[in-house]
Amino acid sequence: MSTIEALYIFDEQNTPILEHTYIGRPPASSTLLPLYLSHPSPRPSLIYLPNTNPPTLLYSLTQDQLLFLCPCASDTEPLQVLEFLHRVADVLEDFLGSPLLAGKIENHYDVVAQLLSEMVDGGVIACTEPNALRDVVEAPNFMKSLLGGVGLPSATPSSLAPSATPFSLNARPSPRLGPTSATQTTSPVPWRRANVRHTSNEMYVDIVETLEVTLSPSGRPLSAIANGTIAFTAKVSGVPDLLLHLACPGGVDNAVSLPVFHPCVRLNRWKERPGELSFVPPDGRFVLAGYEVDLLGSAALDSFSTATTAKSLPKLNVPATVSVHPSLGPIGSDFEVRLQLNPRFTGKSASPHPSTMAAKGGLGRGLGGAPFSSSGTTAAPAIEDMVIHIPLPSSVRNVTDLRVLRGTGDAAYAPGDQYIEWRISSREIGILMSQDRGGGIGATATLRGTVVGQDVEDESSDALDSGGPVSFSTSTYDYDDDQTTTTTTSHITTPSQSTKQQNADADSKRIKSNKVLMPSCATVSFSVKGWLPSGIKVESLNVDQKRSKGLGSGVTPYKGVKYLCVSRRGVECRC
Repeated sequence: MSTIEALYIFDEQNTPILEHTYIGRPPASSTLLPLYLSHPSPRPSLIYLPNTNPPTLLYSLTQDQLLFLCPCASDTEPLQVLEFLHRVADVLEDFLGSPLLAGKIENHYDVVAQLLSEMVDGGVIACTEPNALRDVVEAPNFMKSLLGGVGLPSATPSSLAPSATPFSLNARPSPRLGPTSATQTTSPVPWRRANVRHTSNEMYVDIVETLEVTLSPSGRPLSAIANGTIAFTAKVSGVPDLLLHLACPGGVDNAVSLPVFHPCVRLNRWKERPGELSFVPPDGRFVLAGYEVDLLGSAALDSFSTATTAKSLPKLNVPATVSVHPSLGPIGSDFEVRLQLNPRFTGKSASPHPSTMAAKGGLGRGLGGAPFSSSGTTAAPAIEDMVIHIPLPSSVRNVTDLRVLRGTGDAAYAPGDQYIEWRISSREIGILMSQDRGGGIGATATLRGTVVGQDVEDESSDALDSGGPVSFSTSTYDYDDDQTTTTTTSHITTPSQSTKQQNADADSKRIKSNKVLMPSCATVSFSVKGWLPSGIKVESLNVDQKRSKGLGSGVTPYKGVKYLCVSRRGVECRC
């Protein structure tokens, strides 16, 4: 079992703001911090420090520019300690608010100390669920602090206030750190608060998938992975028992791999019926499950065989792809980046009366009178703000004549930057999509630029420009030979031929030198509302009235589902 010896928190200036020791005598924060910073960046989450006494394993986590350090001198389970650090950061955000700032921890140290004491008991991880911690630790409240500051009674009586009643164990309960409500009871569910009451009962499911795709220069997909997260928000009174049914083409059991679940999920139900999640949710927002989907499928490796034809290649329905065309122009100093938008993600409504739907809000008109949605729905997914990054070699000094030949957007580059950033707003994407006349091609946009590297001096070219001597071909001859004049004259190179040859050699050298200045890849970042690459969708979300408690008969919670696909430089094309 993992043993937590201490927890140290540092601000963005590496100044210690909290030190909490659980057991033993771990190394001080002033000793561990220099040893941690001595490692080159990026620093791993687990560092072995043999120079301390005793040798120590140092676990670390950085969140919101705050550094969390946890030393362990004994043999521990690394994943458990790292998960504990993540839980500490999540609990502090839940109680103090997001983002997690150093000032919030310093101003509410009493609450933070109570939380850390409840989460670990004698070095053993005890309770890390925010809902369960709210039953024993009271969250900071501005109004309660204000009333206590002016001398008015607050909801939690102070244990230090004087009392005229004689002390008696039977007459007065012992002071406690958390709320002291007489009607409070401990929740039978560890991850859910007791006595949950909501005026409006609501449930929301948000499925977010992060897309990671790598394409070869020919456009063949090399890798395509979608990492999904199911976020659930439960604002339901009592103790509800829910059943969430997921479905996707080909079956959930065949598509989903490496699933992870919140402790509230009944694993036996998932094993018996993949795609069904039966659980009692915590109160509020939490991560219900996570998964991974290989979009190329099990036959992805077979596509690289020589017998594979173009028709048998795996098909990817990616919202946007990009290609790089280097070494263009007479001396190979130009390049083009071509963006291809999938016609499926136009955001156009299928309604025959666009004017009627536009009156309801959420729809607009692009060029040519074609309606497009700026928000995106399941029936009409739309691409949001898009950013294309083109990394450049370190030897590039500048990029001149950077312009958008076709399409719209703003391309930005400054001398010394490591990449070119091409931004296309949602409105500009809608304009591009409105120009699509069908045929399944979609909309395209092209960016062109010229790279400038180190100055290369061409000595022969400079000599010609300055009127230098013309080079002759060397030959050996005999002075006694009568044909000397004729022979040497035939080997003389005329000035025009020499100039052409030198210019051709200079151009070939420039082409070779410019080739190493060309960008080798480009990435696309975007977000799509109303669509998931894996095709997973929510079939149903029901409340089991027989198992639920305290909900009330006839109460039907409001349900909402949203889908979001995000690519953070996830679609990459190499050349």
